[in-house]
Amino acid sequence: LYAILSGLSRLPIHQGIAVTGSVNQKGEIQPVGAINEKIEGFYEVCLQKGLTGKQGVIIPAANQQRLMLNDDVVQAVKNGDFRIWAIQSIDEGIEILTGVKAGKLLPVTEDGKQSFESGSVYDKVNNRLLQFSDAIHRLRSGKNDS
Repeated sequence: LYAILSGLSRLPIHQGIAVTGSVNQKGEIQPVGAINEKIEGFYEVCLQKGLTGKQGVIIPAANQQRLMLNDDVVQAVKNGDFRIWAIQSIDEGIEILTGVKAGKLLPVTEDGKQSFESGSVYDKVNNRLLQFSDAIHRLRSGKNDS
C-alpha cells in the first residue's frame, strides 16, 4: 500500500526504513509475529552497511509491548543510531516514510466538491487519480489532446 501511495503521489519513500505489519480495510495496522527477529534482522543489515541514525523499522503499535530486543539494538535506539516507530494507522506510516503529512479529508464545499489538505500525500494521490480519470474520459470521447 505504501508503494502505491508513493507511486501515485510521486513522493519517494525513505529507503532506510523497513515496514512490518498488516493493514485492515480501515487503514488500521494489525500485529504480526516474529517482531523481534524482524527488527534485529534489519538492524544487522543496517549495521553492516553503516548506521546513519535515519534507519529503522515501522512496527504495529500492538506489537510494542512484546518487544524483547537484544542489547545491541536497544543501545542503538538509545543512542539515536537506529529507530523503531510503533504506529496504529497507514497515515502515520506514510508520514514517516515520505516526510509529508498524510492529509485530512476536508469538508464538502458549496459546489459539492471535496478534497484533502493541500500538499498532503492524499491530496497528491487524489490529484493524480483525477488526472487519470480525465485522461480516460478524453480517450472515450475521442478528445485526446495530451
